[in-house]
Amino acid sequence: MATLHTKLPLNTGAEIPAVGFGTWQDADAQEAAVAEALKAGYRHIDTARIYGTEPAVGKAIKKSGIPRSEIFITTKLWNNSHHPSDVAPALDASLKDLDTDYLDLYLMHWPSPFARSSTLMPKDSSGKIQTGDTDYLETWHAMEALLKTGKTKAIGISNFSKAELERLLANCNVVPAAHQLELHPWLQQRDFIAFHKSKGIHIQQYSPFGNQNAIYSSGKDMGKLIDDPVIQEIGKKYNKNGAQVALAWGIQNGHSVLPKSKTPERIRSNLEGDFKLEKEDLEKLEGIDKGVRFNDPSESFGWKFYADLEGKK
Repeated sequence: MATLHTKLPLNTGAEIPAVGFGTWQDADAQEAAVAEALKAGYRHIDTARIYGTEPAVGKAIKKSGIPRSEIFITTKLWNNSHHPSDVAPALDASLKDLDTDYLDLYLMHWPSPFARSSTLMPKDSSGKIQTGDTDYLETWHAMEALLKTGKTKAIGISNFSKAELERLLANCNVVPAAHQLELHPWLQQRDFIAFHKSKGIHIQQYSPFGNQNAIYSSGKDMGKLIDDPVIQEIGKKYNKNGAQVALAWGIQNGHSVLPKSKTPERIRSNLEGDFKLEKEDLEKLEGIDKGVRFNDPSESFGWKFYADLEGKK
């Protein structure tokens, strides 16, 4: 059985396990998947309000018998709750579904507000998402206030551009502990990542396997990241598969990685991505950066995401 060994520091003084378990999609399969992950040795679970998987995560953690203090839980504030007076109730709703008293990390899922609504995806009569007018700075200040309640130990962001992050840093009282974003060997964003390091902001990589997910239709004509010849060649050297090499690349760069799977064998296998690559192999991986981004909901969310970052379509 794999054992997790790498933990990484946050600017709060806490540590985050380098390999997390992502729970996006397949809500009905998540209780079993999270149970399997905990059994395999994962101690970092990533969910979000919009995933609809918070109740399943909560049940799996309770049934596992593992003390809550040993598990790092992240969830995310959804776009319909950006108004400052909606932020605390949104956190409470997530805590209730997760059946826990506190989070280890609470992220603003996107900088873009939707209309205030009890519906996660508020739409007009034509089916278009109704956007809101809350400034993400107001949302962030409401999130800062949550730290005083003890209901979350850290706060962070997800899917921000550099300009959006710079504006946040110029106007915040608490520097984000983490930024969760799409990052993998085909989208390395080295300058943006270096900027985070200079500010003490931890990077969490979602989609660490790039276009492995079928929802990313833009990647169908270019093969899979984990089948990239360079990744495969490096994998042979260490007797590892492509997914494990992609994870190792992220961890060695000081990031936590969030693979997702509902297959027990793959869930266990991804933990084996916590291994050391030699310098020459890290350099080879730098050479396969394509600057290609697979997740960009700008059109449907009514917001120009990643405007100053690599991988813009």
